[in-house]
Amino acid sequence: MSAHAQTAGATASPKKTPAPLNGIHTPGLFATIDVVKNQPQLAAFQFRAKGKWLRGTHMQTTMADFSGAGGEHSHKAAYTAEADHPAVLCGQDNGPTPVEYVLHALAACITAGIANIAAARGVALHSVTSALEGDMDLRGILGLSKEVRNGFSAMRVTFDIKGDAPQAKLREIVEQACARSAVLDILSNGISITVETAT
Repeated sequence: MSAHAQTAGATASPKKTPAPLNGIHTPGLFATIDVVKNQPQLAAFQFRAKGKWLRGTHMQTTMADFSGAGGEHSHKAAYTAEADHPAVLCGQDNGPTPVEYVLHALAACITAGIANIAAARGVALHSVTSALEGDMDLRGILGLSKEVRNGFSAMRVTFDIKGDAPQAKLREIVEQACARSAVLDILSNGISITVETAT
């Protein structure tokens, strides 16, 4: 080995390992990306939910297990979510409406992305809040008009994000989180849905 090569080897700085940030285990995040990049078959996941009618428009959904990364997994606890209609919509208001869960899912997905991306870019977050609105014309689900869709006709999301970075960089983080959001993709692009009835 030449003296030049020895000198170059001695002065080469090791690759910097990102530190955990924003409650995100950043080294684990990068390790997961590398593993999936090298073994794309591990990227296939299936998420599941089981629902049960309780009474009236009140129901409960349980989310306990899912598959991915080459195996079956269970949450540390079986999570439940209840949905109902408010009294003005002939329910008992025992939980948020199903469409409000759509707003929650979108907010949760983008917020998680913001935390991950900010950590990956070394930006410490101070706060992230969001406000979401969905416009709906009930004539659709009530069967009063064939010209009105059943679901939201429009949705709006506003994020207020504060952190150790210029506002322009924080805005880029939000934009990247939107670009990688699974829920935003589902809502924006649609998917094939099969509904079956067991007999």
